[in-house]
Amino acid sequence: MNRHSPLSPPVKSFKKYQIVIPVVLGVTVIVWFFLNEFDPSAFSTFNFTLTSVAFIGLAFSLILLRDMTMMWRFRLLADKKLSWIQSFRINVLSEFTSALTPTAIGGSSLVVVFLAKEGVETGRSATIMLINLLLDELYFILICPILFLLIPFQEIFPPSVVISSLGYVFIGLYLLHLLWATLLFIGIFIHPNLVRKALLFLFKLPVLKRWYSNVEIMTHNLLQVSHDIGHRSFTFWTKIFLLTFFTWSARFLVANAVFLAFVPVNNHLTVFTRQIVLWIFSALMPTPGGSGMSELAFKGYYSDIFTSGSIVLLVTVIWRIITYYFYLLLGVLIIPNWLNKSFTKRKNDKFNP
Repeated sequence: MNRHSPLSPPVKSFKKYQIVIPVVLGVTVIVWFFLNEFDPSAFSTFNFTLTSVAFIGLAFSLILLRDMTMMWRFRLLADKKLSWIQSFRINVLSEFTSALTPTAIGGSSLVVVFLAKEGVETGRSATIMLINLLLDELYFILICPILFLLIPFQEIFPPSVVISSLGYVFIGLYLLHLLWATLLFIGIFIHPNLVRKALLFLFKLPVLKRWYSNVEIMTHNLLQVSHDIGHRSFTFWTKIFLLTFFTWSARFLVANAVFLAFVPVNNHLTVFTRQIVLWIFSALMPTPGGSGMSELAFKGYYSDIFTSGSIVLLVTVIWRIITYYFYLLLGVLIIPNWLNKSFTKRKNDKFNP
């Protein structure tokens, strides 16, 4: 199979302005927000202790654990034909593009491009992308019912007019994720041709026709994925799902660690669950990486835990640095060399489908 299937996403170089403009926009929104909302006196009223520094260090360690498990997952799905360095670049590039685009678009769709530029054949790249997507969806749809059984609904969605109403919106979003994960599962493991035909028929409708070509690419890749993963063992899937569990759990536990640096927390499970809720709602945020809106949502959602508005803003800043700006910085450091290497030299090594 050729690396560039006619139904595969085009692989082309980024333009500098495509990176600079979203970064400038995102940073401008953040700076404006905190110039208006953040009270510098919070730094004078709060004393950083060794314990505070230790918990902030724990937060960074959790995000590094998240990255390590994600890299490990890339390697396993690629049959360890990706090096750790290649897996690191792919992970950073995916997070970087997610930080530059609205969350609903994200960087997952460009994983195929990044994998191709690291020498992975397009069919296998599509397999890795869609399996990653299915695993991420499975984590969410499996863990949410467990958490909602352990925590009262009013603790997850405090009884204010705005937040309590969002609880019903969340239920609707959960059902959409469940439907999407079910379609992916059937399409990959049970009846890919049926799912392909159904989706292509659905997206011929006038209201959905504008996305038909994208769905055509996705369903074509779905057939390749179904063929490619048929021989995988139960042990393989167990490892992959455990890595997915640690990847996302580490990502959401960052907030718990940052909270411990500043305020006592009575129920860490509530803090953790609210992170998942924020992640789901981030798909509705139109700004790059949810910039500006994520900070506002975090501040409002957790304000009932804090006694000081300044402290909640301080926690928001540190949380956002670790989960967002950290990847912007890594991307800026890695992108130039990666672009030079990937788009000026022809790759000769490929995977066999």
